[in-house]
Amino acid sequence: MAYINYSHDLLDKFCMEAFQKFGFSNDEARIITDVLLMSDDFGIESHGMQRLVRYHKGIESGMIDIKAKPEIVFETPISAVIDGHDGMGQLLGHKAMEIAIEKAKKSGVGIVSVKNSNHYGIAGYYARMAMNEGLIGFSCTNSEAIMVPTFGKKAMIGSNPIACSCPADPYPFFFDASTTVVTRGKLEMYNKMSKPTPTGWAVNKAGEGSTNASEVLGNIKNHEGGGIVPLGGETETLGGHKGYGYGMLCELFSSILSQGVTSAHTMQNGKSGICHGFMAINPAFFGDAEAIKKHFNEYLQELRDSPKADGHDRIFTHGEKEMEAIKRVKKDGIPVNENTLREMIDMAIYLGMDWKAYFGDFDYENKDKNFKSAY
Repeated sequence: MAYINYSHDLLDKFCMEAFQKFGFSNDEARIITDVLLMSDDFGIESHGMQRLVRYHKGIESGMIDIKAKPEIVFETPISAVIDGHDGMGQLLGHKAMEIAIEKAKKSGVGIVSVKNSNHYGIAGYYARMAMNEGLIGFSCTNSEAIMVPTFGKKAMIGSNPIACSCPADPYPFFFDASTTVVTRGKLEMYNKMSKPTPTGWAVNKAGEGSTNASEVLGNIKNHEGGGIVPLGGETETLGGHKGYGYGMLCELFSSILSQGVTSAHTMQNGKSGICHGFMAINPAFFGDAEAIKKHFNEYLQELRDSPKADGHDRIFTHGEKEMEAIKRVKKDGIPVNENTLREMIDMAIYLGMDWKAYFGDFDYENKDKNFKSAY
């Protein structure tokens, strides 16, 4: 399936109009759009605009309550628990990290756990919020169960990403990764392209390896067994049990501390129940913040300068590829899958938007035979 490049600014305007058509205020639409487009800017297609239709359908079904107000149900000088009351994940995540940042500036650390939320987009967005304030930022979330625990055959844990960001020069340190081999969004992209997934990503309901994205996604949706394997694979040989353990760390900071819903019980009875965890740490509470940053800069440069394996001329530190992706986007635009674009256009028509003002040169009628509209 082909891709078409569009400028960041054009897609930003489209998303802003769409989210306001959903019923969000301009300020709320700004936050949600920023989270989605950061993902696309960084080249993380699975968590960008291809989620637009999913969010709209979540609002229509009542899973996402656009009028929900976050409620702090427990709080100390360094911590808080927020009940999201089924609100939009990006808005709850933004609010929670704002609270964590405020506490970290005053007390050295701020830890906030959120329950009763929805999908919140790219975890790294919230870690970078803290980094932009000179702090170390951490974020994690649980999700619908898609991870099959080591030696199991039923999904019990979410993709449960972990993100951390820290000030550094010339690139901020930025790490954001699921604790599964890949995210559900990656399977969705392969399904859209009608391509088999790489071997080692997923297992079927018998616990056997599968490259059929449609089959695996269907089994996850219908709770029929199977799913995506933990980081490291389906056995202990390459450390699958470690990815399984990392996924459990995310549950601890999100669903357990908040006393919310664990991954295996999300997405039931028309509710999401997803939970998140956020942390901001103030380096100034450990000494001279600038000296700490300089020390980190020196180590990162040592890593870049260390001997390269044969056939390779560069070692990346976390965050470099994202900065390079932004440069490419500014030059060439954001690549959008044609089927994702058709989903967006169908949604725009449904919402009464003038899609041709954005994508008028796209051959909308020439649809892929496997494309099925959500509208």
